[in-house]
Amino acid sequence: MTENTGIIYNIQRFSLNDGPGIRTTVFLKGCMLRCVWCHNPESRSMKKQLMLNASRCTGCGLCLTACEKGLHRFLDGVHDIDRAHCTACGACAAVCAGALETVGRPATVDEVLREVMKDALFYKNSGGGMTLSGGEPLMQPDFTLELLRGAKEKGLNTAVETCGCAGWEQIEALLPYVDLFLWDVKETDSKRHRAFTGAGNALILENLRKLNAAGARIVLRCPVIPGMNDRDAHFKAIGELSMQLKNVERIDVEPYHPLGKGKSESLGEEYPLAHLTFPEDAAVRRWIAQIAAHTEKPVEKA
Repeated sequence: MTENTGIIYNIQRFSLNDGPGIRTTVFLKGCMLRCVWCHNPESRSMKKQLMLNASRCTGCGLCLTACEKGLHRFLDGVHDIDRAHCTACGACAAVCAGALETVGRPATVDEVLREVMKDALFYKNSGGGMTLSGGEPLMQPDFTLELLRGAKEKGLNTAVETCGCAGWEQIEALLPYVDLFLWDVKETDSKRHRAFTGAGNALILENLRKLNAAGARIVLRCPVIPGMNDRDAHFKAIGELSMQLKNVERIDVEPYHPLGKGKSESLGEEYPLAHLTFPEDAAVRRWIAQIAAHTEKPVEKA
């Protein structure tokens, strides 16, 4: 990909939880972390992928003839794909009635911004704009930079949701073009962070402190996963961290949700937390209160 072309997998209009006002969220493919609870597993790879929703398959067999490699088969009435040899060319999805879809496509900066600007009036009236999410926007730093620069040239409010696991120079380059950073704090203990995501958190926290020193506006986004990071020590550390960073405006608690299970199955992947379900409201309120006890910053459910 060039700096003016990237890989995206969704453009979501009328987003209300990805920054102020009414927003359009652009989801970029690719992520350097492998969170065990990931609810967008289709975002992790930068490659185009094929998803199969078996519950929508009618067994019509059109995919069998559309696939030149013969990678589709029906075993005891169950639709299966030889994913080891699938390149997600999309021929099968093109003839399918809705069970198959490809995820991920190249897009230019101009293409994305044309789609984003369809709702310019809503941004103006609500204080909204464009948010970049993923995946991880910093996996495509040049494309991300050009998208943000283009959005600011059009007068849009901009936000970036990031895990912060990248070189500081990549983050620093975005500073003139980002109004708000939505910064993930997945786990405050580095060993646990590595166990849950595949990487430690030292670089992430270092970048967060540099971002604060640079004067950027920051919201901490904290996914809470029952049985993994719903610990008193973690909640206390989140609160204390927010108090050390004067430019943190708010803490968003993101309760676990199991929507990644179905997506993982559609990609032919196992989902390690299939036993978990939505936490009860009482548990979420308790998490918020535990963090709030250690900070003066607002703590809210995302």
